[in-house]
Amino acid sequence: MFDPFGDFESAGYLRNVERLKDPEEVKVQEHLFFEANIEEALNYLAGIRGHIDYANFLQVHRILFGEFYPWAGHDRHGLGVGRLVGKGERLQFEASELCQRAVEWGLGMGNDRKTMRKCPGAVMGAFAWGHPFLDCNGRTMLLVHSELCHRAGISIHWAATQKADYLQALTQELLKPQDKPLDAYLLPFMVAAPAKGTLLEQLLALPGLDGRGGGAGLEVDVAYAADDPQANAGYLDMKRSRGELGPHQ
Repeated sequence: MFDPFGDFESAGYLRNVERLKDPEEVKVQEHLFFEANIEEALNYLAGIRGHIDYANFLQVHRILFGEFYPWAGHDRHGLGVGRLVGKGERLQFEASELCQRAVEWGLGMGNDRKTMRKCPGAVMGAFAWGHPFLDCNGRTMLLVHSELCHRAGISIHWAATQKADYLQALTQELLKPQDKPLDAYLLPFMVAAPAKGTLLEQLLALPGLDGRGGGAGLEVDVAYAADDPQANAGYLDMKRSRGELGPHQ
C-alpha cells in the first residue's frame, strides 16, 4: 500500500476526505472529481495569459482533486513526504526537492510553440519524471500538455494510441530520454488542434482515465524512506541511465 504519510489505517489512502481504503473505491472517487472539475481546469488553463508556470501546474491539480485530497495542489517536497517514489522495481522518479525543476524543464519546452510541435513526448516525459504529486499526476499532466499542444496549434489523437504501447514508450522515456522514445511514439498521432469543446469531449472519452485496470499508471507507486540505501542506489541508477550523472558518480 502506498502510504507516504504513514497513517493509512486512521486516515485512509493518502488522507482522502472520506478516509477510503479500498483502492477501487478511491479510483472511482478520483475519477468522479476529475469529470466534475475538468471543464473548470481547462478553462483555467485557457485563461492564463503568457506562459504556463509551475504554480499553474499545481493549481490544475488543486482544481481537479482538491475536494477529495486536502493536500491537492501541493507537491511532494512541500508536503515533506515521498522524497523517493517509484513504480515497481524498475523505475524511480525525480527526488522531491528536484521535482519542480523537472516539471519546469518540461514547461520551458512546452511554452515554446516550435519545440512543442517537435517534441511533445519530451515535454510529457519531463512532467512524468518530475512526478510532483502523491497521486493523480497523469491526469494533471494530460490537461496541461493538451493546453500546451492547443497553443502550438496541434493535438495528440490520444484515442488512436494504444495504452500498452504508450506506457512502454513512457517507461523508455523515463529511463533514456536522450533516445527520444516518446517523441517517436507520439509524433505519428499529432493532428491539428480541435475546438475547445471538442477537446473536452475527447478527453472525457479516453479509456483508462478512471485509473482502473492499470490505466492510470505503469504500476502501483512505492514510497521509500529517505535513508533507504537500496532506493537511493536505484535513484542514482536512474540518474545515470538518463545521462544526468557520470558513470562514476
